[in-house]
Formats: sequence, structure tokens, C-alpha cells
Amino acid sequence: MELWVQKLLDWYDKNKRDLPWRKSRDPYAIWVSEIMLQQTRVEVVRDYYQIWLERFPDIRSLAAADQDVVLKTWEGLGYYSRARNLHKAARMIMAEWDGTFPSSYQQSISLPGIGPYTAGAIMSIAFGQPVPAVDGNVLRVMSRFFAWPEIEERNVQAKIRLMVAESFPPGREGEFTQALMELGALVCIPRHPDCSRCPLTDECQAFQQKRQSEWPVMKKKAPVKEIQRLVAVIKQGDLILMHRRPATGLLAGLWEFPGVEGRLKKELAARFEEEYKLKLKIGRHLIDARHVFTHIEWQMKVYEATLAKGEDLSRKLDFKWVSRDELEKLAIPTAFHQIKRAL
Repeated sequence: MELWVQKLLDWYDKNKRDLPWRKSRDPYAIWVSEIMLQQTRVEVVRDYYQIWLERFPDIRSLAAADQDVVLKTWEGLGYYSRARNLHKAARMIMAEWDGTFPSSYQQSISLPGIGPYTAGAIMSIAFGQPVPAVDGNVLRVMSRFFAWPEIEERNVQAKIRLMVAESFPPGREGEFTQALMELGALVCIPRHPDCSRCPLTDECQAFQQKRQSEWPVMKKKAPVKEIQRLVAVIKQGDLILMHRRPATGLLAGLWEFPGVEGRLKKELAARFEEEYKLKLKIGRHLIDARHVFTHIEWQMKVYEATLAKGEDLSRKLDFKWVSRDELEKLAIPTAFHQIKRAL
């Protein structure tokens, strides 16, 4: 075992966080945690992880669940395609492997929503296989350690994956994977790495060259695009009209307060009729709301409304009237939670 690997494992043994998914070697539980942790803070995931496993304790129970229940359980984590892929993959595992998560990297990566990183994490942590799991944390640690700053270049990422694969300590594959992630999450952080707490400074090229805050070199992100939207909270007595979004695209298959692009109240009725083929009577302004996705930001002006007399919803399967109690049971994206609270 290389000296730096031993130092890293010793540090991990003493400093690792007490996280619920680290108490299991069940590939299903590790799979769920890895999907939840993608672009979501550990503090947020803890509670969701426990609730998810209480509701869907194994692959069989997840595969048997209704998709709306799965999406509702995921509500608040965002990136709902991940929940849909978990559900779809669970059904594939039931059909192809009788509910047993495959122990082969090639089989696991064939499942919806599982890429090289997630497959590597499951293979190394659950099955003790020397398969690298290289996420942003690991790229950053290795970039600084070996002085490979251009981590967005494919050849650099390939070198890092190879180096990680060649460094696995026999018998501690899972701990090595998690130690690299943990060092990147707690110490070798993006802007101001805490090198005083790092076990690898003697060997780290960035530290030796005093360039740890400069590396890795990242390209500038594209600016977030602002989109103006007009949203209608359509009421009929105590009922509210909800709309299911299309099966593909942003927030696919989730329920929303229907809306259209635009910024002026006088545009709402005409644009709504054009998009949904329904006539509205627009009422008072209810609230202004905003939500930021990865690359876009919705700026929403929200109005109360009613359907014009004689409007027929019988053929519009993507709309339905719900009571306040039923509203709480729908999978509604975080983008609309501020509106729901204003009702």
C-alpha cells in the first residue's frame, strides 16, 4: 500500500462523519444514498434517506410502488428525474435479476440513472471491488495532489480514474472510495482548502507549490437565464385546478399550478387559452415567487383565476380538481411551494 493511501485511510478512520448510509453494505441502500447526494447537501439528505428507506426498504417495495408515491416521497430533493430513474431501475432489477442488485459494473451501469461514478461507488463500497468512483470531490483532491489542474479535460479525468484504480488498498476498497470523497468534502474544499487539517500535505503538489487555491482550473459557468412566467391558481369553490407537466422535459410528470411565459397580467388569459385551450377569468394578484434551477430562474407573478363559464375539462387528462387535503398528497415541485403556502 502506498504511503499516501495509508495516511488517507488513517485520517478517515479518525475523522469520518457518522452518516446513516455508512452503516450498511446493502447495495440498494448505498445506491439510494449516492443518487440523493448528487448536488444535494449531506444535511438535507439525512432525513430524506431515512424516510425513503422506511417507505421503500428494498428494491421489491420500490418497484411495486406507484410513481406518484415515489415522486411525492422525493419531493423537496429536486431533480425528479433521479427518482423516476430509481423507480424504473428497481423494476428492471426485479425483471432481470429477481430483485438482487447486480454485482457487475457493466450490468449496474446499464440501469437508468447510474453512470460511471455511481456504479463505481456501489461496486467499491457494497461489493469491495476496486472500481473508481470519481466525483467532483475526488477530481479536486487528485488535481491538487498530482498537479493536474485542468480537470475539465478528458485526458486529465482519465488519468485520475486510472490513478485511483491503481491505488485501491486490498480489503479496504469501500473505505478508500469514501475517504477520498470525505477529504474533498471536509478539507480539500473548492475555494479555501484547510491544508492544516490535511494528512497529505507532504506529498501534495499544490500545497508544495502554494497553488492549492488556484487549482483545479475551472471554466466559467454560463449565466443563469431569467424567464418571466405568469401562473394561475384556478379555483372552483374549495377546489383547485392542478396540471400535470409533460412526461419529458423540466419537472416531467409532476403537478403544478399551470402557467405560461409572460410578464403582464393582461397577457395571462390569452396565452393560457393558446397553450391549454381553456378560457380564464383573471382575479387578484396573489404573490410573486421565484425559483432557481441549474441554468434558469423562474420569476413568477401569480394570480387567482376561475374557468370561464361552460369550460369542459372532461377530455383534458392532464388537469384535475383537488381539495386542500388532496393537494398535500400530490408531488409538487419545490418551485411551487411558496405558492402553495400562500393559499
